[in-house]
Formats: sequence, structure tokens, C-alpha cells
Amino acid sequence: MQKAIIGKKIGMTQIFDEKGNVIPVTVVEAGPCVVVLKKTVENDGYEAAQLGFGDVKVQRVNKPQKGHFEKAGVAYKKTLKEFKLDDMASVNVGDVIKADIFATGDKVDVVGTSKGKGTAGAIKRWNFSRLKESHGTGPVARHAGSLGACSDPSRVYKGKKLAGHLGCERVTIQNLAVAKVDAENNLIAIKGAIPGPKNGIVVIRDSVKA
Repeated sequence: MQKAIIGKKIGMTQIFDEKGNVIPVTVVEAGPCVVVLKKTVENDGYEAAQLGFGDVKVQRVNKPQKGHFEKAGVAYKKTLKEFKLDDMASVNVGDVIKADIFATGDKVDVVGTSKGKGTAGAIKRWNFSRLKESHGTGPVARHAGSLGACSDPSRVYKGKKLAGHLGCERVTIQNLAVAKVDAENNLIAIKGAIPGPKNGIVVIRDSVKA
């Protein structure tokens, strides 16, 4: 991983390129992120930088977190995430990382938490087909159907796709393009959709495929 930043999903809109084509984009408030902690091979066995994003009131911070931020000499932050950056030698505690680390045309991966949908049926959760709604099928058109064989194996196999909890899980969308960067307002417009609701926390990082 070369570059990474924490951001907040603002919402979707559209922009136009030089030829007048419409580009659907998701706007992310990316940074500014401050380096709260730098991990080293000598102390921790690996190199990484802990970034903080989003100011928070002092009454929202517990005592251990307060000591962590005060030791670094930075303001209290709501979100902390750790990244293994390539140029760790030039990274120091207190450095600020802004949206301008990315440029228009960069390929990025976006990590977020998908919208929680609660308990969902097999049709919504796994795209099952409905049963017939006539000829005696009865009021079970949206049920999952058969769960397996009868007396052998006399059980339902593990991993069977059934109704259950849907959403609210870590999702990564790969190889998205940066459509526009507004460094002055810390905004990045990413072509396409990214996971999570509005105001959800996301991570933008260099694409592993590009």
C-alpha cells in the first residue's frame, strides 16, 4: 500500500467531462488525517502509521484514549485506523495527510461498512427465485424451498443459504477511478458507488490491481 486516507461519505451526484459526458460520482470528505502513532520494527515488529480522522469533544474520549492523543500532541480524533505506507521513513507523528495525495485518474480501492438491512429473507439476501403463486403452492411464494435430502443425511448442510442477517459488514470495492479532487475543501469524487450510508466512514487506498 502506497497511499491511504480516511474519509466520510457525503453522497452521490454527477459531473461532466470535457466532452459533456455524465459521470456518476460519490463525493467523499477525505481527511485531513493526522498521524497519531508511528509503529517501528524495533518496537512493534513492523512499520505502520496510525491515522486519526474527525474531531471529537473531550467528554467523548475516555482516559486511555486521552493519554494516547496527548502523548502524540494532537487533537482528539473520532476514528483511528492503521496503514502500512511505503515511505514510512518520511512519516512522523503530527503530520497531516490531505486529499491532495490522490490525483484525477488514480485507481483506488474503497473500504466501507455496508448498510444494515436487518433480518432478510432468502430472496432479498441470496437472490432466490420465487415459487409458483398458483396451482396449490399456497402462501409460501417467498420461502426458501427445499433444504436438502430426507433421511440421509437427516440434517441441513452447513453453509446453506437461508434467511438471516443482511448487510452491516466490511465491503471493499476495487479499481475505482478518481474523477476529481478538490484539495481546498478536502473532497474526492470517485466514479461509481461505494459501500455504506451517508456520513459513513470509508477508507480510500491505492488499488491493488492497478
